[in-house]
Amino acid sequence: MYKNCIKRLFDIVFSLLGMIILSPLFLGVALAIKIDDRGPVFFKQQRVGAKKSLFWLYKFRSMKMNADSLENMLTPEEYALYKKEYKLDNDPRVTKVGSFLRKSSLDELPQLISILKGDMSIVGPRPVLPSELEENYTPFQIQVLNSVKPGLTGYWQAYARNNVGYENFERQKMELFYCRKRSFIFDIKIIFKTFLSVLKRNGAK
Repeated sequence: MYKNCIKRLFDIVFSLLGMIILSPLFLGVALAIKIDDRGPVFFKQQRVGAKKSLFWLYKFRSMKMNADSLENMLTPEEYALYKKEYKLDNDPRVTKVGSFLRKSSLDELPQLISILKGDMSIVGPRPVLPSELEENYTPFQIQVLNSVKPGLTGYWQAYARNNVGYENFERQKMELFYCRKRSFIFDIKIIFKTFLSVLKRNGAK
């Protein structure tokens, strides 16, 4: 297991370079969102970090305004499925630009801000909602999951990318596997696998 200071240094360098190199792309995405429906560029939501601390996660907004009003914007069937997996195929709340951002994973780029702040890491478990954590993980699993910072990408995102859900505890197993096996070499493998998955749009929704 490589030391946290090395991982943190890697996170700072990677996130800074990413924000500098991708700054024109950030601007282009922001303009596209504004032209599409004139709403806010960013979406922020509280997620659970290391040691069960709460932090603000940032994304490019891919949904319509007031998308958090689930019961008003989803059918009963869609609402029930969302409460089970916290994701939907063909989510009616997603905008036209948002659909492209999600399939290309560009909506995730503002998480570089959270990484630079120290709330997240480049590689780690997927940052989850408080309710998502309590409903799908046992107390022991929560302790293991919260022993590391959540990541921009991770073992689940790279090797499953939405094809594996909470049903049959498959996603939980993948997230906990990373927490136990994490290392510098493993992180590098996950980063390269993520690039390949994004390019091929494996599991993109």
